[in-house]
Amino acid sequence: MLGKLVVVTALMFGFGYALVPLYRKICEITGVNDLTQTDAGAAAFAKSTQVDTSRTITVEFDGNARGPWRFKPVSNALKVHPGELTTVVYEIANQQNRAMQAQAIPSYVPAVAMQYFRKIECFCFKQQALAPNEAKQFPVVFVIDPKIPKNVDTITLSYTFFEVGGPPAAAAPTVPRG
Repeated sequence: MLGKLVVVTALMFGFGYALVPLYRKICEITGVNDLTQTDAGAAAFAKSTQVDTSRTITVEFDGNARGPWRFKPVSNALKVHPGELTTVVYEIANQQNRAMQAQAIPSYVPAVAMQYFRKIECFCFKQQALAPNEAKQFPVVFVIDPKIPKNVDTITLSYTFFEVGGPPAAAAPTVPRG
C-alpha cells in the first residue's frame, strides 16, 4: 500500500511539473495569454496612418508593482488624437540591495482598446534587469488606431511589474498584426 501511495504521489508531482511547459506551449500555439508580443507592423502603421484631429482620447497610465520596486508613469494621463505618435515614460527603481529581473504585463480598460493600441517601443516586450538600488526610465511609444470605436474616449493602460526568477527570457517573438 505504501509503495502504491509513493508511486501515485510521484506521478501527481510529475504531472504538475509537466503542466508548466505544456501550458506555455498551448499559449504559444493559440496566442492566448501572450500579452508582451511586439507589434512588427506598428512603426510602419504609425508612419502611414492619418491623424484624426477631430477626436481626442484621454489615455490614463497606471503602474502596479509586485515586489520591492518603485514603479510609476511620469505622466498620469495624456490627451492624444487617434493616429498620433505618442510617448510616455515609466520610472522603475529596484529598492533592494541585490540585482533583480522583472517583467511588466499590460492591461487595457476598456478591453476592446487592446486591439487598437499599437506599441512601437515598450519595456514590456522583454524582461528588465536592474542592479541593486538602480533606477531607470523606459519609454512606451504608441499610436492609437483611428479605427477605434467612436464611443471610446478614455483608455487606461495599466502595467503590473513583478520579479521573475531565473535568467532573463529572450525577447518575445515579433508577430505581425493586421
